[in-house]
Amino acid sequence: MKYKILITVISLISLNTNSQEVLDLKKATAITLENNLNIKISENFEKISDNNTSFLNSGYLPTISAGSNFIKSNQNVEIKTPSGLEGTLENIESDSNSANISMNFTIVDGAGRKFNYRKSKELFNKSKLEVVEVIENTIFQLYTVYFEACRLIEEQTIYKNNLDISQSRLDRKRLELEYGQSTSLEVLNAEVDFKNDSINYLNTISNLSNVKRDLNLIMNVDSEEIFELITEVNFLEFKELNDAYSGAKENNTSLKIDNKNVSISKNEVMATKSTYLPTIGLIGSYGWNESINDNPYAFFNKNINDGFSAGVSLSWDIFNSGRKIIANKNAKIKYENSKIEKERKMNLFFNELNSIYQTHTNNLYIFEVQEKNLETNKLNFDRNLEQYKLGRLSSIQFRDAQLKLQRAELQKNTSKYNTKISELALMKISGQILTKSYK
Repeated sequence: MKYKILITVISLISLNTNSQEVLDLKKATAITLENNLNIKISENFEKISDNNTSFLNSGYLPTISAGSNFIKSNQNVEIKTPSGLEGTLENIESDSNSANISMNFTIVDGAGRKFNYRKSKELFNKSKLEVVEVIENTIFQLYTVYFEACRLIEEQTIYKNNLDISQSRLDRKRLELEYGQSTSLEVLNAEVDFKNDSINYLNTISNLSNVKRDLNLIMNVDSEEIFELITEVNFLEFKELNDAYSGAKENNTSLKIDNKNVSISKNEVMATKSTYLPTIGLIGSYGWNESINDNPYAFFNKNINDGFSAGVSLSWDIFNSGRKIIANKNAKIKYENSKIEKERKMNLFFNELNSIYQTHTNNLYIFEVQEKNLETNKLNFDRNLEQYKLGRLSSIQFRDAQLKLQRAELQKNTSKYNTKISELALMKISGQILTKSYK
């Protein structure tokens, strides 16, 4: 009964794989670039950085401000003059109105604006590179998960074929038992092997479902949406690999970001130095004032004045408790640190690049060996299968040949995708994972 239930479950799983939308790498990449949330966030940060580079944020434009006020008062006034006149006035009203507009335009600020503006441009260029880095990391993650799913798809096929062989053997032993040509022990051994192969097959199906959900998460689509993946894998030619390796230093995005950090720190040093110089600016304003007072003893009851004023301002912060000295020293230290950090990351980069390149060349060789090993095991299994059908081979010997073939298939399958992932890692560190067309 349990045997029949297991067969039914496996059949239902097989039926579930039909009528799925085909998802190749090109389509998966397009969906990810459009939907991935990490990419969207990084692109929004780039927009903020772009806004900061606007000429409106440069400090080169004048500042203009306007203001006005209206004051109304009601007072009781007691008057006593030197000549002896005395009196009291109640509810004396007075109005005071004014309006003004002023402009301040900095002409010279010791080149601080120039270097701050350059810094904002470099920050924007850095943010663009950071978006590229996020995209590269996301696409590499996408490809890694995609090919892991492909590996499990092929692993599932391997286990399914092996399961079919075990099922055929079990059916054969059951039939032989009916005709007295086999024993209950052989049937029991066949059932055990069938169940073990079934467990391997079902576990692979479960693992594949989890990985496909991870793939959907990266693409930011419904986690339960099912796609049919393309398991065909092609490797780049050695010339392409060597070109990527030789151009890695020039194209690596992380190293480009380090270069921008050095440039940003240099501009910070120059901008901080400019604080030692004076600031010269133009100032101008227009003002209007009106005062109305109904006090009969006032010198005048109404006064209106308006007019323009303009001038040149000079400001020179000669000494401010040494804060500028400290700021300049710190800016220089940060600049030196940025160069040291660039050198440190450069050393790490070459170490990682050489390791990845060596790993990939080793993987290519291992994959070639595994292909030949699989061919040998297929020949061995076919011969053992023929001998088994003729009754010249025991079940134990046949099972051993079956497991050797399965192991060779799994090793070749794993080696195939390990090699592809190491190739992708080389393309990523070489800054070319977005420029190559992968299958």
